[in-house]
Amino acid sequence: MAQIPGLFGQKHSSRDYTKADSWGKNQFNSSFPASLVAYMYSKDIKPIYIKTNKRNETVHDEIDSVDLFGIDPLSENAYYNFEAGFAPYEKYYQGDREHIDLVMLDYSTGKPLSGLEVKLTALPDNTTKSQSESEWGTEIVMRPPTICFLACSICENYGTTKGKERLRSMLRKVPQINHWEEIEEVLPHYSKILNSVLAVSTDMCAKQKPLIIQPIWKTEGNKMRLKDDCLDVYVWSNLSIIQMCCTEDSSNISRLNRFHRTVIWLYKMLLDYVTYDTFDYKRIIRLQSYNLANDKAFSMPGVKSRAFLKNEQIVTPRISKFEIKNIILGGGQDLLSPERRFDAVLVNSPDIFE
Repeated sequence: MAQIPGLFGQKHSSRDYTKADSWGKNQFNSSFPASLVAYMYSKDIKPIYIKTNKRNETVHDEIDSVDLFGIDPLSENAYYNFEAGFAPYEKYYQGDREHIDLVMLDYSTGKPLSGLEVKLTALPDNTTKSQSESEWGTEIVMRPPTICFLACSICENYGTTKGKERLRSMLRKVPQINHWEEIEEVLPHYSKILNSVLAVSTDMCAKQKPLIIQPIWKTEGNKMRLKDDCLDVYVWSNLSIIQMCCTEDSSNISRLNRFHRTVIWLYKMLLDYVTYDTFDYKRIIRLQSYNLANDKAFSMPGVKSRAFLKNEQIVTPRISKFEIKNIILGGGQDLLSPERRFDAVLVNSPDIFE
């Protein structure tokens, strides 16, 4: 009987894994992590959940994959919809539908259950590869659409008339700014902008929700060989993403960097929401560039990300390389195009599929 290429747990998917196109570099980087989560669920292993407390400190917890996806990952009704619009967020922003990496749907009803960004990251990165394993970290790159989804997830928490007024009251602490595109007009008020965003984060601490799935794949330092224990999954809540932008003292800044700009983008999106009911996120990003390129919101190297990721799973991830054959099924590895590092490592590791 001929083998049929596939990925663990994905009984219903927007991608046809019998076709090589579904194993391309962009597709694989979101479809494999989705099945990794499903596989971990089958083994009763919960992803590590990075979330915030009332003091806006990041803390580690666990999150059940059912809570992450909004449905049992192995259910007959779980539909994995990749690079799709997430309808619950679309009423908050103007313009064309923005695609999010993974939308989980109820196959029987078509109801969207969760919208998640996926970032498959290598451990260690170039900034930490020469250090001890406990100090390794990954590079994390944040795209502008992720900030749009972050804003939408907050708007959703304040979707009623009463909720919107509560959000408005927290944003009012910033003096009126007439020309948001002018650095000179925004910079003096940055601390108040940040404090307003953090006040919102504190207020909705109990209602934060997952937004980013970040699987790690671990190599032997800078060598192109997987460690025996090589795979695990971190999940970032929407509020923990804000904390990525708060790793430096911002009490007396003289210039805006990408982290500051991201906080300003988020504040302006929320302000426009309480003022106009929606926000034009692409216009905000275009006009509030502050002489910085808009190809990404920000990137965080491993020397900074490790403070958020550091735990025992950095040293000993819970899924071994010999289990990858249980996730990539039916000879799917033969359809991979080794254009990215993880693909290349798998292509060059035929022994793990034996």
